[in-house]
Amino acid sequence: MEKQIIISIGREHGSEGHKIAELLAQKLEFPLYDKNIFEEIGRTKGIDTNDISKYDERPRRFFITRKVNGHSNSPEENVAELQFALLKSKAADGDSFVVVGRCSDQLFRGMEGAISIFITGDMPDKIAHLMDIENRTEAEAKKEIEKHDKRRRQYHDYFFPNSKWADSRSYDICVNSSRLGVEGTVEFLYDFINKFRIQNSEFRIQRLERCHSRP
Repeated sequence: MEKQIIISIGREHGSEGHKIAELLAQKLEFPLYDKNIFEEIGRTKGIDTNDISKYDERPRRFFITRKVNGHSNSPEENVAELQFALLKSKAADGDSFVVVGRCSDQLFRGMEGAISIFITGDMPDKIAHLMDIENRTEAEAKKEIEKHDKRRRQYHDYFFPNSKWADSRSYDICVNSSRLGVEGTVEFLYDFINKFRIQNSEFRIQRLERCHSRP
């Protein structure tokens, strides 16, 4: 039976983290969970998720939300918890997958088959990418990057305050996509994951051998 692997990918806005995750999932033949996670939630919960997807990866607004008897009236928080529950369920079922953002670096921290990755990029490259795909001016692209990254930091650090978004100590590996480009970054991460798989398999065999050799 193939050993379970869960790949968590955090990313700076404009670093092409989603594209890298998409190509990596294809190479690994794993499902990818990003914004499409709402389709899965809709099927499993039997709810219309069109109205709640706008709260995806957004921090709770403290001044207009509160908790009563342990229940929050924050749509941002409730949407996050729905996503966390679905991802944990997939992991509990033994599924292997790639997930983008959604605090997954901490959600699966400590799991034997989990690998957390953070993708950054040089600011000029991130700006150029957004100018190209979204027809932004340089100033607009820079402002958008700063806004998205601030929101992602607030979201991540609210749910897991003992770790920090984009802090290298919170991840197994950090990579700058500007150095190798999208395809090169995918190949680099693919090699890293395969080496992780081999090393973990060897470790498990050694551990089993030690268990069987005990009197």
